[in-house]
Amino acid sequence: MSGLINYLSCSVLWLGLLVKAPDLLRHRRDPYLRAICALLGLAGLCFFLGAPPTVGVINRLSGTPNLAAPLTYAAITAYAAASQVLVVYWRGGPRVHRTARRWITAYAGVVLGIAVLFALGDAPEERRTDLDTYYATTPFLAQMIVLYLVAHLVAATVTSVCSLRWAGRVRGGLRLGLTLLGSGSLCGAGYSVCKLTAVTARWTGRDWSALGTTVSPAAAGLGALLTVVGVLVPLLAPALAEARQARRAYARLAPLEKALEEVLVRRRLRLPRPRFASPTTRLVWRQTSIHNALSHLDVYFDRGLYERTRREVLGATGEPERAEAAAWAAVITAAVREEAGADRRAPRPGSRALDRVPGPALLARVADALTDPAPPAGSAPGDAGAPAAVPSSSPSSSPSPSPSPSGTVPSVTTTGTG
Repeated sequence: MSGLINYLSCSVLWLGLLVKAPDLLRHRRDPYLRAICALLGLAGLCFFLGAPPTVGVINRLSGTPNLAAPLTYAAITAYAAASQVLVVYWRGGPRVHRTARRWITAYAGVVLGIAVLFALGDAPEERRTDLDTYYATTPFLAQMIVLYLVAHLVAATVTSVCSLRWAGRVRGGLRLGLTLLGSGSLCGAGYSVCKLTAVTARWTGRDWSALGTTVSPAAAGLGALLTVVGVLVPLLAPALAEARQARRAYARLAPLEKALEEVLVRRRLRLPRPRFASPTTRLVWRQTSIHNALSHLDVYFDRGLYERTRREVLGATGEPERAEAAAWAAVITAAVREEAGADRRAPRPGSRALDRVPGPALLARVADALTDPAPPAGSAPGDAGAPAAVPSSSPSSSPSPSPSPSGTVPSVTTTGTG
C-alpha cells in the first residue's frame, strides 16, 4: 500500500491550515481560531503518521517496532478532542471555556492511557497496515486499540450529531459548513466502526482485516475532505458573498460608464484598468472613473432640468428613489452632450443640480434609469410600454430644456455620447 490516500488527505488538510495561518498569527489569543488550526493540523498529522511509508521510517529511526502506532493513535485522539472543542466554541455559551477544558482533559487522559498500554504490551513484529487486527488479542495492546477507537468514535459521533442538529437552526454559509463538518465527522465515525468491526471479528476467529486496511482509510479520507471544506466555508462565505455582490454592482454600473465614455477618454479622467484585480477592486475602479467624470461635468448640470424631471417621474411612478435616479440620468446625459461643445461655448455658472455627487447606491439606480427609463407623467405606474421620461439635450440646446408639447420630457439615449 503506497499511502496515497493518506498523503492526499494530509495535503488537503494542511492546505486548509495554510489558508488560516495568517489569521492565527494576527489573532493568536482567539480560541476559536486556535481550535480550527488545531483541528486541521492534527487531522493532517493523523494521515501523515498513518501512511505505511511514514510508519516504516518512524519504526526504523526509533529502533522500536510499531512505535508509529501509538503516535498515530495519540494524534487521532488529539484530533477527536479538537473536533469537540471546535464545536463547543462554535456553539458558544456561558461555560464554553470550561466545557472545552473538560474535553481536552479527558482526551489527554486517553493519550496517556495509549502510551502506558503500549509500553506494557509486546509488539515485536512490525505491522504497517494491519496492526489493529494483528495484535487485537495481545494483552495491553488490544486494550490500547479499543481505547483509541472508542474515544475517536465517541468524539466523531458527538461532533456529527451536534453539527447536523445545529445546521437545521442556522442559514447561509454556517449551515453549509456545519452540514459538511457533520458529514465529515460521520465518515470519521465510519472509520472507527470499520476498525472495531475488524477487531471484533478477530476476537471471534474471523479475518476481516480488509475493513481496517481498505474501507476505513477511504472513509477517513472522505471525512478529511468534508471536514476541511466544512471548517473553511463559514470563514470564506462572507468574502465570497462580498465578491459576488461586487461583480453584480460592477456589471450594473456599465451603462453609466458607457454614457460617460466620451468624457472619460477625451479628458483622460479614467485611471488605468487594474489587472488581475479582485471584484471589489474593479468595482472601486469603475466607481472612481464615474465620479471623476461627474466631478468634471458638475458645472454643466442643469438644476431646472433636474427638478422638472424628478417632479414628472415622481408623479408618474410615485417612487422617490426612481424619480431621483431618472433626474440624475437626465442631467448627466444633457451635461455630457453640452460638454462636448464646451470649446465653443462657456458653461453655465452656478447650475449644479445638487451639492453632492451621487453615492454608490444612487449611481446604481442612475445606471438602471439609463437602461430602463421611467414612464411619462399621466401613465399608470409600472406601465412597461410607456415612453421614457428622461430628457435629452444637444450641444446647441438652450440652458433649460422645455417639456415637449405632449407634456412629457423627451427620452434619454446613451448612444449619442460617443
